[in-house]
Formats: sequence, C-alpha cells, structure tokens
Amino acid sequence: MSGYRDAGASEYRRALRGFIARSISPQMDIDENNKTLRQRGRMLYMSSPIATGAVNTNRTKVIGPGLTLNSAINRDVLGMSSEAAKAWQRKTEAEFRLWADKKENCDATGVQNFYGIQQLAVVSWLASGDVFSLFKRYDPTKTNPYSLRLHLVEADRVSTPTKMMLPSGVYNKTTGKAPSGNRIYDGVEVDAQGKIVAYHISDEYPDAQTLAGMNWQRIPAFGEKTGLPNILQIMNAERADQYRGITYLAQVIEPLLQINRYTQSELVAALVQSFFTAWIVSKTDPSEIPLNEVGSGVVGADGEPANIDGISKHPNEYEMGPGMVTHLQEGEDIKFGNPNVPTPGFEVFTKAIFQQIGAALEIPHDVLLKKFDASYSASRAALLEAWEGFRMRRKWMVEKLCQPVYEVWLAEAVARGRIKAPGFFEDPLLRAAWCGAHWIGPVQGHLDPLKEIRADILAIDRGIKTHEQVTREYGASDWYENAEQLKRESEMLAQVKEIMNPAVKDAWLSEPDEPEEENKEETK
Repeated sequence: MSGYRDAGASEYRRALRGFIARSISPQMDIDENNKTLRQRGRMLYMSSPIATGAVNTNRTKVIGPGLTLNSAINRDVLGMSSEAAKAWQRKTEAEFRLWADKKENCDATGVQNFYGIQQLAVVSWLASGDVFSLFKRYDPTKTNPYSLRLHLVEADRVSTPTKMMLPSGVYNKTTGKAPSGNRIYDGVEVDAQGKIVAYHISDEYPDAQTLAGMNWQRIPAFGEKTGLPNILQIMNAERADQYRGITYLAQVIEPLLQINRYTQSELVAALVQSFFTAWIVSKTDPSEIPLNEVGSGVVGADGEPANIDGISKHPNEYEMGPGMVTHLQEGEDIKFGNPNVPTPGFEVFTKAIFQQIGAALEIPHDVLLKKFDASYSASRAALLEAWEGFRMRRKWMVEKLCQPVYEVWLAEAVARGRIKAPGFFEDPLLRAAWCGAHWIGPVQGHLDPLKEIRADILAIDRGIKTHEQVTREYGASDWYENAEQLKRESEMLAQVKEIMNPAVKDAWLSEPDEPEEENKEETK
C-alpha cells in the first residue's frame, strides 16, 4: 500500500473501516435527495431560531431595504461628456424608480415592489436551494408605461414532467427526456452540450391534493428573437454539471435539529421546575385518619374568606408570601425541591455547536447570535469574516437577478422611446456600455467609526482607495453628487455669513469654549 491508500482511503484502519462513502453524479447525489433536503431546510427555517436567524441575517445584510440602482454608463465608449452622462443616468434612474417602487408596476402578483422581490428571493433561495424569476408582459397603464412584470416561482414547481400519480401525490421523478431529445434534470432542460435551454414549471405543487392533476409549461431560457432571458434562476452550485441548488442549511440540518430538540427539552424541564414546590411533613400517629390536612381555604367563621392581604389564615392551610414568617404545627417539618435547571455546562456546550454551525454557514457565532462579548479586535474580525460571505451573496444576487432585470427593463424603455440610447440594439458593445450599473445596498457596520474613517482617509492619501470607492462602501450613492452638493452648501453658507449680524457671526465662528475643569475628564 502507498499514498492515500494507506491514509484517508484506507479500508483496513480501524477508524476508517466503517466509513463507507459513495458519491455518484450531481443528479443522483443532489436531485434525488433535493425534495427531502428542501422540505427539511424550509421546516427548520420555520421552527429553529438559529436557522431563522441565519437566513434572515443574510437577507438583512445582503439586501436590507433593497439594492438600489446607481447607473454607471461607460461614457468613454459612448463618447459622452461628464455632464451629459450624469444627466442621462439621473433620467434613467428616475424612470427605473417609476417601475420598481410600486408593487402594481413590477410584480405580476401585485404583492411586492422590486425591493421586496429581492428580499423574498434571498429567503426562498437560501431556504429552498433556488428560486426562479419569470418575466411576464402585461398591458401598460396610464400610471405605468412598462409591460414588464416579475413572477417569483418557488423551487418545488420547477420539476420534471410526469403523469405517474401516487396516493400521496405526484411521483418524484427527477430525470426525463424532452420531445426534442434533450435531457431534463429536475425540471431543467439541457441540450447535448449540457447548456440550459428551458425550464419546466408545473401549475401545482408536487404534493397538492388536486383532482385536475398537474400540468407543466415549458419556458425557453432565452427569447428566440430578442435573446433576452425569459426566466432567471437564483442558485449557487457546489459541483460541476449541477443544475439545481440545495438549501443553504443542508450541511447543518442534523445539528440544527438536535440543538433545537436539546434546547426545547431544557426549556420544558426549567418550566416544570419553576413551579416551586414544598412538602409539609407531619409526625403524627399513623393509626389516626388524616382529615382536612391542607385546609379548605374557602370561608371564615363569618362566611368571608379567611385571609388577610391574600394570605390564608386557616389553621390547616399553608401559603408562601413575600417576607413572610409563619409557624408550623407541632410535629410538622417542611421540605423544599432542589431545582437544577438549566443543566450545568448548557451554555458552553451550545456555544460550541453554534460555532460549528456558524463555520459551515460562513457566519461567525458572534454575528449569528448577535452577541458580541469578546474584545474589540475579535468582534471586528467576526464582522469582517461575515461580510466576506454577505458581499459574495450580494454579488450573486446582482448577477442573477438585479442586473438582468435592469437590462430587460432598459431594453423596453429604449424600445418605447422613453430612454434615448443610440446604438443600443445595433452594437453589443454599446449596449453593454449603456447597461453599466452599480447596485447599492447596506454597508458593513462599524464598531469604532472614528478609527475606520481615519483608516479610509489614510488609504485615500496613499492611493490605495479612491473617494468614490470609499463613498460606495459607506452606502452613499455617488461621490461626485456629494461633492457637488457640498460645493452648493459651502456657497450658501458663505452667503449666509455675509448677511449675518456681526455679533452673531463672531459668536458662531469663534472657537468653542473649553469644558469646565470638573467636566474635562468626563469629556475626554
């Protein structure tokens, strides 16, 4: 034996003897198990606080209120001046907001605006493995000049057509053949070269109880005449030749389920023992018959409840109250329960599991639990590590949803004459130049803003970063617009100073008073 055969591939070592691993094609490993993974991932999102937190943290950090368009055309290719380019970009952004801001203008179901669609797409993608955005066309209205609508389709409805029915629902057949001879992998049709050419969408969910049966519609991936996409798939792949995504929670389903069960059992045990119990022990003659040992607690001699301030005064009834001292009967003793919940080490054990879950999900446990109790450096490192994953998923969302939607919308806007873009339909290079855009979303939080702003200023001074780059990182839309606004504000302030009363002007421009001696230390 040599090499891996005597190491990780050994079949003779005691530790590896029972480790039997088989992996076939992505379709066998993923598609055949995807229905179960999808349902379990979705159920954990509904029932496990950690799973819910992991998905919603991504939604909040990746999308937040929504990724907004910041048009950035290539004016060098288009031969435009800076002023003309700025005017075109502002006009286009205003037109896009006209479509994107209202749910009735952009959503085929009339439920979400474009930013809500982004949020829903992220949650569906992470919980279910992938999600699809179908382009539809409606008639323009007086308030909406555009026909484009988006319809999000959940992963379950994209499936391989089959007519075989079982009592529990549709038979889960993942592979099949199209009439053209193309292979269909879990609803995704690919040609002989392995390129996706169409998707098959059912009109019902697989387990829906319906007498009408299920019917599938074939949606070509791209329009034959325009070359524009008809449907978008939002997913990330982990293997080559993989055509369907798997739930974000797939690798942590078991630990999430077990930690959820463990936490629930501890919660129930603590709840049971929270009912503080005491036992009264009487040293009486066992031959006597016990009569009314706990008292009736109903009425006193005058027919009224025998209690003062809510504490019973019946000689055979005992109650506990705040700051209360009482006397037991002769021969009686009292015994208390001894609660031992939560289990010692509960927090340490769960934290270790959360660290492993966070590592798999690329969210450090500090961020996952929203609990920053380490040092400044450790907490900042956790935030930086988490934002690496958030930025990557945001880039995927831009490439798979936001930018394609914008390009399809812009093509309609140019075709309708609402946006002027010479050469848009004639030259692919010019089209790409007109479609340039940045998508602005939530920015990374700062534990110490002053330190990080100073670091950015130093990076600009050394040429490591630009003003525009830093401005985008802080969430502002455009550094040039900020500079122009600051210029106008400075001019206005200069005018105000000229007409200001001299006394007020001197007081306004004077240096602030030093803090009093007793307040200096607190100010520092």
